[in-house]
Amino acid sequence: MKSVGIVGNGPDHLLPDLQYYKDKIDVWIGADRGAYILAEHNIPIEYAVGDFDSITDSEKAFIKQQTKFMEQYPAEKDETDIEIALNRSFVLNPDHIYLFGVTGGRIDHELINIQLLYLIKNKGIDGYIVDKSNWLEMVYPGKHTIRQDQKYPYISFIPYSKAVERINLSGFYYPLKNTNISWGSTRCISNELLSKSGTFSFEKGILLLVKSCDTI
Repeated sequence: MKSVGIVGNGPDHLLPDLQYYKDKIDVWIGADRGAYILAEHNIPIEYAVGDFDSITDSEKAFIKQQTKFMEQYPAEKDETDIEIALNRSFVLNPDHIYLFGVTGGRIDHELINIQLLYLIKNKGIDGYIVDKSNWLEMVYPGKHTIRQDQKYPYISFIPYSKAVERINLSGFYYPLKNTNISWGSTRCISNELLSKSGTFSFEKGILLLVKSCDTI
């Protein structure tokens, strides 16, 4: 099972502890200033990609010393730096892709980065967005087990498709049975597990699973 970690240039204070993931991820890719963040954390960089318009010349030189491959693109391009990093990761045929530093800051970037989870899922890859307060992943119909995570105790299910049908939640503080939700529904927001694990299932639609914690 191969895992790729991509770091963008989102606000530093929203980043999780990257050292926690250092040994869980096989290949690290830095997108723009995300490469500098990896270098600062002494995490080996396989690829540094982007237009690097968010860093200084001295920071760029530091990245070059810390990465195996550095690919610079023009500032005027069709893809964001994160999408360029994603396309590079797809060539590696990973089983999992973790996105860090892709939340906070400009909301247009944050929203499109969340939609990238759909692009990842459609390629048969499990994708995750992780920051200090949140863990996001896209889920397709079926029965799924979810385990308790002390770092992110609150669990929400947000409809990504217009409607999600016949949701069942078992082992949750607020259980559900054969419930339908649609865009704008807050029915499945801020739930919690009663023990170490629980299950959820649904028959039609796409869910955005969000595990979160209160910001400290």
